[in-house]
Amino acid sequence: MVFILAILLITYIFPRQGSFKYSFNEGRPWQYGLLTAPFDFPVYKPADQLKAEQDSILEFYEPYFEVNETVYKNALADFDADVNLNAKLAELPPTYKIYIRNKLNEIYDTGIMQSEDYDRIDASKTQALRIKKGNVAESRKIDSFFTIRSAYQEVLNDVPENIDASLLQAADINEYIRENITYDEDTSEKAQHEFIQQVDISRGMVQQGQRIIDEGEIVDARTYNILSSLKHVTEERSGGTTRNNWMVLGQLLLILLMFGSFYMYLLFFRPTEYRNRKHVIFMVLLTVIFLVLTAITVRYDLFSVYIIPYAIVTILIRTFIDSRTALFASLITIMLSSLMVPFPFEFVVIQISVAMVSIFMLKELSERSQLIRSSFFILLTYILVYIGLVMYQEGNMKETSWIMLIYFLINFIFIMFSYSLVYLVEQSFGFISGVSLVELSNINKPLLKELSEKAPGTFQHSLQVSNLGMAAAAKLGANASLIRTGALYHDIGKMVNPAFFTENQTPGMNPHAGLPFEESARIIINHVKDGVKIAQKQNIPQQIIDFIETHHGTSMPKYFYISWKNANPDKEVNEADFRYPGPNPFTKETAIMMMADAVEASSRSLPEYSEQSLRNLVDKIIDSQVSEGYFKLAPITFRDIQTVKDVFVDKLKTVYHSRIAYPELIQQEKQTTPQNSDAYTGYS
Repeated sequence: MVFILAILLITYIFPRQGSFKYSFNEGRPWQYGLLTAPFDFPVYKPADQLKAEQDSILEFYEPYFEVNETVYKNALADFDADVNLNAKLAELPPTYKIYIRNKLNEIYDTGIMQSEDYDRIDASKTQALRIKKGNVAESRKIDSFFTIRSAYQEVLNDVPENIDASLLQAADINEYIRENITYDEDTSEKAQHEFIQQVDISRGMVQQGQRIIDEGEIVDARTYNILSSLKHVTEERSGGTTRNNWMVLGQLLLILLMFGSFYMYLLFFRPTEYRNRKHVIFMVLLTVIFLVLTAITVRYDLFSVYIIPYAIVTILIRTFIDSRTALFASLITIMLSSLMVPFPFEFVVIQISVAMVSIFMLKELSERSQLIRSSFFILLTYILVYIGLVMYQEGNMKETSWIMLIYFLINFIFIMFSYSLVYLVEQSFGFISGVSLVELSNINKPLLKELSEKAPGTFQHSLQVSNLGMAAAAKLGANASLIRTGALYHDIGKMVNPAFFTENQTPGMNPHAGLPFEESARIIINHVKDGVKIAQKQNIPQQIIDFIETHHGTSMPKYFYISWKNANPDKEVNEADFRYPGPNPFTKETAIMMMADAVEASSRSLPEYSEQSLRNLVDKIIDSQVSEGYFKLAPITFRDIQTVKDVFVDKLKTVYHSRIAYPELIQQEKQTTPQNSDAYTGYS
């Protein structure tokens, strides 16, 4: 379902720009064969030239306005009514009232408009507008109209000698002055469009069969304009429903084949990843994001596609999955993106080179400096491959576009910031990176520091288990960093009751004395549950919690189980009281961890440390775990188990090697110090 949704989304967002199959840039050589006009087509003017001509002719455009007769009628009606009702008007002499009414008629006949419209037209080149009256429009200069302010001043300034202007001001005549000239938006826009249509969008024609350009010729400004016109006409002609449907079908087929191959790769070669829903969603989502970003960039011509950091696909999948899957996902992303971008050949060569370098340089992300170093190598790869392509295609360095180097630099900056994406992906999908493992395994972390203080014996045991586990993991090709971190945290539950565990007890101290065997077993078993609770409270990743849960699997604390059986031979034992909750190991790393934990703990009880005794101990413990079926769910073979045994024996021999006995200093009767200071030798 994830793959189907991805295919449909990418097909929907895929650019559909017609069937023009050539890519070209001004100033670059034509990479195809001889091109002749397939049909007659006009040569369109460049966009900037057309815009300049349209702006030039628009300087003579006059907007359309209309007279609102209702405003005029309502204003006079309000005045006539207020003459009798409003005290300020009623007290005026009749001469004043007649003057005001006549002036209102006069200014409304002239026209009153908004001050914003007045100023806009006054600032235009024509300083004129068209008054629409029915189907006829009359052109008038802007200075022949009033605004509300100028109309009010007209009433006050034009008074005869027998009228006192101050009495008019007190009568609030401005309440009857309103805008009756309004902007006609529909007519204006239609007229403006017709006005622009007077500008011819083309200049000349190209006849069918006419030569346009041949291979190797530089695309100059004139040829670029002709090619752009041909592309425009071709795309318009290919806009038919039938042809567009075939185009969509072809895109769907290509996308289906690409994603289908990725699906089959996971199914047959990475079944573990295929069954992991989070991993599948992460990889498909990451691929879709970059394809959608490419499609949007190309469709709306936002910026160069070389700014898009496609290497992030490789980096993130390499960090959390593996290198082969990262390369496969990157190839899918690059090939589908190349179907959208101009100059697809150069794009594929550059991006595949960068993807391969990303994998080589980022074998394992365990330090921030690795990502920074990889980013520099990616930038260097971009520059070198691009320059190599230019020299291969042009035969010199003169055609190098330095703007491309700026694109590569921006790309480099984005990749530098991809470190924050690692943390975001970890939080969103529950992954754990090498950087997080290194940070968690720092013994100065508060939780590990607390373990070393509360349960020092357990802490030392955890360090030894981590050394054994890492050595075995390195031999088997497992994740050594994961085992190291898991080993350091696997016994943190012992902090709750540290004295009940042998490695933390001092001679003569045994809290189990006097406790029922089932109670002692419960305390020992609970260190797993307590460890899980502590880890979850401290937001330890689930991958580390898996080690806490599985390092004993569903085994038993056999000391107390056997002791109970011996003390109660006639009773039926409830094995649930003497069994760890599990689950059993289900990864190669957790299986190694279970073996290392049991072997390290048991090795402390050996009376002597010889190679044979260590071999017998390791074989006995691990064979017992195998026979009891604790590794049935783990992807580990008998050969792997034998390798683990050999590694453990070698490591334990080193840990418990015998030391040389220092000689005693012989005291002579007449001499208190050695005559020769070099006589003392030994091993430190």
